[in-house]
Amino acid sequence: MAAQQGPVVIVGAGQAGGWVALTVRSLQPDRPVILIGDEHHPPYERPPLSKDVLAGKAAPESTYLKPLAHYAESGIDLRLGSRVAAIAPDDRTVTLSTGERLGYGQLVLATGMSPRPLVIPGADHPRVRTLRSMQDLAPIRQLLAPGHKVVCIGAGFIGLEIAAVAARSGCAVTVLEAAPAALGRVVSPEVSAALVRRHEQNGVAFRFGASVISIQDKSGMAEIELAGGDSLAADLVIVGIGGMPNCKLAEAAGIDCDNGISVDAEGRTSEPSIYAAGDVCRQFSLALGRTIRLESWQNAQNQAIAVGKHIAGVPEPYADLPWFWTDQYDDNFQIIGAPERWDRVVWRGMPDDDKFTAIYLDNGRVVAGNTLNNARDIRPLRQMIIDQAVVDPAVLQDTETALIKIQKLQAAI
Repeated sequence: MAAQQGPVVIVGAGQAGGWVALTVRSLQPDRPVILIGDEHHPPYERPPLSKDVLAGKAAPESTYLKPLAHYAESGIDLRLGSRVAAIAPDDRTVTLSTGERLGYGQLVLATGMSPRPLVIPGADHPRVRTLRSMQDLAPIRQLLAPGHKVVCIGAGFIGLEIAAVAARSGCAVTVLEAAPAALGRVVSPEVSAALVRRHEQNGVAFRFGASVISIQDKSGMAEIELAGGDSLAADLVIVGIGGMPNCKLAEAAGIDCDNGISVDAEGRTSEPSIYAAGDVCRQFSLALGRTIRLESWQNAQNQAIAVGKHIAGVPEPYADLPWFWTDQYDDNFQIIGAPERWDRVVWRGMPDDDKFTAIYLDNGRVVAGNTLNNARDIRPLRQMIIDQAVVDPAVLQDTETALIKIQKLQAAI
């Protein structure tokens, strides 16, 4: 184990920052660890906010990585409601907004991302909301009343998840998307259409190719003006048009950034004593062989654990394949892999089935997969992608043979 050299200071007390702190503490019990967060909650997982927590099926506290008391009991100095104003890499210090200066041996930036703002007139209307943190929940919940009109701008994961909760709450829901399909950047058109149909069966309306040009107040409601002259009135407008990495602190300190804080495969930035973890970092992926920025539960946990291990002197290569999942209505949808291209999608099941697996091929090689209510196929798909397996499409389509068996037979060849 590497010698301990000064405190580990972590900026950002979300899921990634929390896992760095917990990992370092487990491996170096006596090393000072300071975890700084601008929220007033201990580290928590964000994905449940737009699903079970928003729906009232789970308490906010159920998302905590550890109970608040755990941090003091384990010797982690958790500074909630605190903000870092500046980093001085040459001095190895950070300055808090209060003026307090803290020295560090290693610094970890886990500053996450912020929702991309809707830059149009009227975007500051009080009924226009985003969902990223605990404090965003209450104003959204109070407007998810039966009969209310809800408009989700953006058909990504957040927009679709909130649309599902709103529909189940008895709201009339419309999803507006500028692109021609939902989740268009990450799934095939056929898979996208299958997911949209399941929403439509629950009463959700979609308008693709929709361009929102302004939002006006109409007797307290939000009136959304679309290019072409149409308009929609809404009790609640949810904006889910992507996220922006919180890089300003790093940029001001002279750390290399490119749509995220640039890090190597170990999570180290251009400043040797500074690391980054989670949504904010653009990392070199050993699994994909290219740089990528990921906004996912899996990456926020596992990449952060890898950073913590490296800081503690027990490095392990972080080579996870990107893995995403979402729960909408009673459906579980998962994505494994992040291909830059594919030329064929092979189906196990049919798009309108209650469960299916879609396998993405590039020149015959398995590069990604999607499952609907068929999570058992994720593990063999993951291994096929890692093995760069080339499998006969007719074999992949044979639902009489379990995919795990196909994968093992292929691996034995």
